[in-house]
Amino acid sequence: MTTTAALNAAAMQLIAATETGVPCAPVRDIIGETDQDAAYQVQARVTEHRLAGGQRIVGRKIGLTSRSVQAQLGVHSPDFGTLFGDMAYADREPMPLGRFLQPRIEAEVAFVLGRDLDVESANVADVVRATDCVLAAIEVVDSRISGWDITISDTIADNASSGAFVLGTMPRLLHEVDLPGLGMVIEQRGQVVSAGAGAACLGSPVTAVVWLARALARQGAPLRAGDVILSGALGPVVPVTAPGVLTARLSGLGDVSAQFVEGVSG
Repeated sequence: MTTTAALNAAAMQLIAATETGVPCAPVRDIIGETDQDAAYQVQARVTEHRLAGGQRIVGRKIGLTSRSVQAQLGVHSPDFGTLFGDMAYADREPMPLGRFLQPRIEAEVAFVLGRDLDVESANVADVVRATDCVLAAIEVVDSRISGWDITISDTIADNASSGAFVLGTMPRLLHEVDLPGLGMVIEQRGQVVSAGAGAACLGSPVTAVVWLARALARQGAPLRAGDVILSGALGPVVPVTAPGVLTARLSGLGDVSAQFVEGVSG
């Protein structure tokens, strides 16, 4: 069993990396490579630190929805993290590169809930009824771990490697979009740099949200009306190494663009 001192040490290591902008060593060196329960306890400590600093929770993100990525990390299910208010950006709103350590982007479908999802037995029908709308989204994934040298415990502890997110401005009702058949491309300077489909996300983004609803209800922290849910990557991630605009085009959901600029966040 991971000790309280070890959990606190891992959390402080991640907090220090965020505050200094200097990536840290893997926290698996402290909590072990495969202890997901310990990793979520570290994540909770980092979340408490952010809330104490004045942040607010606006939703959740789902990670590891690709079967190939799960295989790489030796796991058989997704993971989740928390979205905070200061992570949210509007379409083409400037995002200072300096707020990130090692940013990458991926295109996703965002769900906005109109009802709570608070039962451990949540199913597809429950998710359909609870969803107010879906939007095109870009997630900026980031790692406080040096060189993205991560195992499952590292990424869970590090808030599922979250950084920021950008929401599109064309909300659609769930039944208006063929989510499994949805096509996606990310373009940079007119060139396609990533491509994928809704089926890459556990067969359908709806399936991913069902998994999340059940997991959070079991923990006693269920999804609530108004929450934004990033349902998981639709294709390969794209590293961000310089200022510029990357645009994700999702069939049926329109476009959304992430604009990276020089500087740091205020």
